[in-house]
Amino acid sequence: MALRHSVEMEPYSGPEPGDLIEIFRPHYQHWALYLGDGYVINVTPVDEGPSVALSSAKAVVSGKARVRMQLLKEVVGSNTYHINNKYDAKYTPLPVKDIIRRAKRFIDQEVSYDVLGNNCEHFVTMLRYGEGVSEQVDNTITALGIATVVLGAFSVMGLLWSRSRERKN
Repeated sequence: MALRHSVEMEPYSGPEPGDLIEIFRPHYQHWALYLGDGYVINVTPVDEGPSVALSSAKAVVSGKARVRMQLLKEVVGSNTYHINNKYDAKYTPLPVKDIIRRAKRFIDQEVSYDVLGNNCEHFVTMLRYGEGVSEQVDNTITALGIATVVLGAFSVMGLLWSRSRERKN
């Protein structure tokens, strides 16, 4: 299992309970929360099978997910991961004992799943900070908004060009 670690000033000591774990899948990032002793909590499809790669896709289609406690190495599989408590500057993490207690209440529970408003990143940030946030979703929505504006501008320009040509004929 490959590992990314971006902190250069201190030696890598592994995740600590309450840390957010970002797992790099081929086309998206999956998120989990480290519980300790090699275990994480994360959302998986209700009918999870052996394929880790399709997990989020199955949850998207069903609109439901199951919260599971699993070994980090099993969730990561052949992908890479890193500890990413990126929202700590914006939100104050809850005390670790509260994060773990809240997380354990969800184990084996079925929860609703929605890519834009209630995904795996929302779930783990809600546990760590008390508020579900997803920069991944915000970035996607921003990119879609920009693409829509650009396509709209090209459509208007094409319409104006077409009318200009009609007037010349």
